[in-house]
Amino acid sequence: MTVQKAENISSIPIDAFSNLRITSIWTFLMSVQWSEPWLVGLLVFHVVCLCLTVVTCRYYRAQICHFLLMVALVYSAEYLNELAAMNWRSFSKFQYFDSKGMFISLIFSIPLLLNTVIIVALWVYRTFSTMTELKTLQLKRKALRQRREKND
Repeated sequence: MTVQKAENISSIPIDAFSNLRITSIWTFLMSVQWSEPWLVGLLVFHVVCLCLTVVTCRYYRAQICHFLLMVALVYSAEYLNELAAMNWRSFSKFQYFDSKGMFISLIFSIPLLLNTVIIVALWVYRTFSTMTELKTLQLKRKALRQRREKND
């Protein structure tokens, strides 16, 4: 049985991304060749998305559009994975796109989802801040009304 496993490992093409070598997320990330131009471009894309998340904090409608675009990209990740798996030779040295979608999930979807979580957290914070301000104003008006009624 050990001999058969050794034969299976040796039968994996050199250009394939083997799940047999992957024992953790860290080994997975270390097995990726980050110097490939398309991966550098993807990292730049994620940095730009994070910058847009920060910049759009003051522009609510722009942030909604940014949020919806990122959610749509995550939603289409399965389709993108299939497309990339069929055409990987045209842009990559290795076949990273497995049928389970581990690569696209870790490298593409998770950073986008983290951005969306940041946006949702900002929205919740703004909502709580607005509710607190509203309640404070209500209490001030109520106290002002009670003082006026006492004085009359």
